[in-house]
Amino acid sequence: MLLCIEIHEKRATMDPALFIARRTARSGSGKDAGVMGRIAVVSVALSIAVMLVSIAVMMGFKREIADKIAGFAGHAVLTDIRAVQTLDATPVRRTEHLDSLIGSVPAIVAAMPYALKGGIIRTDDTVEGITLKGVDADYDWRHYREWLVEGDLPRIGDSLRTKDLLISRTLARRLRTGIGDKIEMLFVEEDRQPHRDRFKITGIYASGMDEMDGSLVLTDLRNVQRLARWQPDQVSGYEIVTGNLAEADAAAETLNDRLFDDEADETVNLIAHSVRQRYPSVFDWLKAHDVNTAVILVIMLAVSFFNMAAVLLILVLGHTRTIGLLKAFGMRNGPLRRIFLYRAGFVALHGLAWGNAVGIGICLLQSTTHLVKLDPEGYLLAEVPVALDWSQWALLNAGFLAAIAALLVLPASIVSTVKPEETIRYE
Repeated sequence: MLLCIEIHEKRATMDPALFIARRTARSGSGKDAGVMGRIAVVSVALSIAVMLVSIAVMMGFKREIADKIAGFAGHAVLTDIRAVQTLDATPVRRTEHLDSLIGSVPAIVAAMPYALKGGIIRTDDTVEGITLKGVDADYDWRHYREWLVEGDLPRIGDSLRTKDLLISRTLARRLRTGIGDKIEMLFVEEDRQPHRDRFKITGIYASGMDEMDGSLVLTDLRNVQRLARWQPDQVSGYEIVTGNLAEADAAAETLNDRLFDDEADETVNLIAHSVRQRYPSVFDWLKAHDVNTAVILVIMLAVSFFNMAAVLLILVLGHTRTIGLLKAFGMRNGPLRRIFLYRAGFVALHGLAWGNAVGIGICLLQSTTHLVKLDPEGYLLAEVPVALDWSQWALLNAGFLAAIAALLVLPASIVSTVKPEETIRYE
């Protein structure tokens, strides 16, 4: 009897976590706990990997589509309110007063004039409706320079007006044309004779948004002004660029307030629209992705929690005798609960490490190889985009680990229900 007490005292003076680990290794329940532990690691790894990929794809869709739409039309546009009915009927007159009014809005970084003209491209094989967009030397070609796949950007800003034309790869394939080819455009106006003009293709771009690419071609602003019979100071409007997309709505609202208060004749019918207001269906569609991602995150968190809870319950229920013994020698419920929580935390961290490796690996693979393709007609993009910054990654991991730790407090509380007098048995 004294020998048994001495053995139990030696065991009680051990590190409790080491004591439980040794008991686990010797007991039959240790195998069950080991299997469940591996299942929990796989569950956590899969959950965090799915979460990472889901967030990366959602953020990628938002960033790519918003960036490409901004590349086509800026963060906001300033036009005549009467131009809503027709594409090129009512021009905006450029004046120093209007330029200074636009520049007075702090969020606006740049305002670039443009002119639009609807027309038809006719070749021997096909006929395509297009929108001819004219820009001047101050136009920001950053997006089109990234999208350029063949040839060069149009020469704009020279003293002599050129007939250079930038078209999309989608349109070039439909027309069966290429760099250096000359194409004929037909412009039909009400109560006027149709007007023809010829342009030379100098560049081909591909943004991946076939719906936009299929109709927009770019040239010198002076070409469009001549075709529309406008004066040099008349344009369709201004493309407005803000610091980022989040500032576009506020900048458009501020500019509208200043236009409303302004008494100059040239600003009476002008109105600014942000890109969200111009393409509400696209941004509503992107917002729907937030709901889908939230559902995925909740489901993955629930799966991980149930697997982790099962592991913890097996550890606790499989070692009630050990818990009772430690309690008999004076160990309190709090330290005992922390032992099992530490063990569960180790499993969770192991799963997080594997999950991050898999999730980040998938994102890197897609971003470099573009393996997963999309139908541009349905998704506006030709491939699945991914975007995940380090702050989002850290927040996801910290939030996931905190949620698992908070949820595991409940199953760990079973330790406090174990009674030493009912669990200790002589062997």
